[in-house]
Amino acid sequence: MSVLSIGLLYGGLTLLVMFAGMPIAFALGAVATVFMIAFMPSASVDTITQNVYEEMASITLLSIPLFILKGAAIGRSPAGADLYGALHAWLHRIPGGLGIANVFACALFAAMAGSSPATCSAIGSAGIPQMRKHGYSGGFAAGIIAAGGTLGILLPPSITMILYAVAAEQSLGRLFLAAIGPAILLVVMFAGYAMWQFRREYRNAKIAYERSGAASELLRVDTLSMRDKFALLPRVLPFVILLTGVMIALYGGYATPSETAGLGAVLALLLIAFIYSVWTPRDLQPILVSTLRESTMLMLIIGMSLLYSYVMSYLHISQSTAQWIVSLQLSRWVLLAAILLMVIALGFFLPPVSIILMTAPIILPPLKAANFDLIWFGVIMTIVMEMGLIHPPVGLNIFVIKNIAPDIPLRDVMWGVVPFVILMILAVIILCFMPGIATWFPDKVMGT
Repeated sequence: MSVLSIGLLYGGLTLLVMFAGMPIAFALGAVATVFMIAFMPSASVDTITQNVYEEMASITLLSIPLFILKGAAIGRSPAGADLYGALHAWLHRIPGGLGIANVFACALFAAMAGSSPATCSAIGSAGIPQMRKHGYSGGFAAGIIAAGGTLGILLPPSITMILYAVAAEQSLGRLFLAAIGPAILLVVMFAGYAMWQFRREYRNAKIAYERSGAASELLRVDTLSMRDKFALLPRVLPFVILLTGVMIALYGGYATPSETAGLGAVLALLLIAFIYSVWTPRDLQPILVSTLRESTMLMLIIGMSLLYSYVMSYLHISQSTAQWIVSLQLSRWVLLAAILLMVIALGFFLPPVSIILMTAPIILPPLKAANFDLIWFGVIMTIVMEMGLIHPPVGLNIFVIKNIAPDIPLRDVMWGVVPFVILMILAVIILCFMPGIATWFPDKVMGT
């Protein structure tokens, strides 16, 4: 069989098995094993375990379960609610301050947890009821939390970016630094939209009040004393200090990513024990079980995806596809647009982890040949994959939000996230015209 026929059969069988409902890790592993038996030397089957182990025996991948433990320790304690409460207290007088507080809370929590669903769940469980209590529409409240939660795969310590750094063989520290500028850009854009949407809803509520006399909670003004505001800080500051300390340890060169992850996990456990008295085996069990479950699932997907990529490379599928893309002689921007559209399409069905590990062998060589900075592209690709977390049919964050707020119709949640998808597209366009937003900071800190 020709490489083209094998490649089409490989991709087609993978989609067929996935749509049949088999878990992603087992689907990728099963397809790879079948093709090893059919098209590779029989002795290669004996090396499946060795191949998976060697691919996963990376010191960088060791940081993943440790960052997950850190995120679980924070996410399964009242830290998220306290963080949100403090930001709400300090920002409530700003027009749309409650929405802005949600965006900032999502950003800070994402930087501590490194997980999008955890961010949605922790901040949404406190933020959505508060926004609705104060008169915000259900769609807007759901949309801003779902979109804010996507920052979990962009802000360090992003697990998605760790996998991209491994797949692209790029510096993880440089990639983390490159994500900070675009993350700030998205936070500012989300906060700006929150202010605009608040003014719109406030104006409509005022018109309704003048016509019918029905006063919306949106028109009520909260009053919090300075004493109340400062009273909320003691529980939040230790976690902000933890975030700052971890960043200094990582970017100051005092610790490797894996050591930083371990340090963050231990400090997070100490903080929840000290602040929230979460230290007994009964209290720690949900945290450890959640960490074990998520780490096992993720590492299985990584191992099977890397085996899948190994078979693809051995059969020359990825090399031939990359050569074919290069032979089309597309202009570099048309090539980039085509690849990003493919990532968007894959985002309809697959999570970011699978998209990175399955497509990296195919898309990275043509991009490198077109002289694109692979660190910059990693940030762009992450933002595009963020969209996949809030657009159907998978839209993981949408279903997390629906679980938190079952009374908000799914249709309202869908319409609530649309403006944020548009803002992400706009952010990608801005980064294409102004790549320095992503590249300036790592170049400044680590050199060119």
